[in-house]
Amino acid sequence: MKAITKYIKISPKKLSLVADMVRGKDVKQALALLKFIPKKAAEIIKKSLDSAIANAENNLKQSKENLYIREIHVSEGPKLKRYIPVSRGRAHPILKRMSHLKIELAARQEKPAAKENKSPKTKS
Repeated sequence: MKAITKYIKISPKKLSLVADMVRGKDVKQALALLKFIPKKAAEIIKKSLDSAIANAENNLKQSKENLYIREIHVSEGPKLKRYIPVSRGRAHPILKRMSHLKIELAARQEKPAAKENKSPKTKS
């Protein structure tokens, strides 16, 4: 249950800021959170998360209610090198960075009821 998005035209540092906010959260909670984050990275992560949810529902017949984000990984993609002309015939380099995003979901296991201790504790 994963989705991989490659060659995203945003710097990995900017994408990681939003990825850290949703790491480990339930899918529904993460979608609600991403809806109100006013950053370009939030929209990118939301689209990739929707794709991972669709993969889980269609391919593995998982319910959206018990899914959570097990892993969200942002890595550096290729860099486009551009130059901006400055005075005295020189040029300064500009790096246009790209990112790769990997989201992996997992289903939460139902926790069994806690066992109660049958023998009462007494002070002696």
